[in-house]
Amino acid sequence: MNSITNLSAQQLRNAAALKEKIQALEKELNQLLGSPAAKVAATTAPKKKFTMSAAARAKISAAAKARWAKIKGDKPLASLAPKKVRRKMSAAARAKISAAAKARWARVKAAQK
Repeated sequence: MNSITNLSAQQLRNAAALKEKIQALEKELNQLLGSPAAKVAATTAPKKKFTMSAAARAKISAAAKARWAKIKGDKPLASLAPKKVRRKMSAAARAKISAAAKARWARVKAAQK
């Protein structure tokens, strides 16, 4: 069978015409038999959604935790995270920032008047 990219324009037109004829004949046949294709497709039952039991979820979770523990070794999770050093600002620096903010707001309020 030829690939659609290898067909000429005339062959594509013939293929389209044949397809239209087939669809028309199928429609006529369905009207004669009294069973339109739309009703047949609508009667198919919808797929059921798969629900997993709590026990199955627990088994999967335990297996995943075991795999990660094996990969990471026996180290506790707290020791793996780097410690964050929190820096404290001196009172003088805090006072300087506060004074600058107050001055900035004073200028804004003076400009509004």
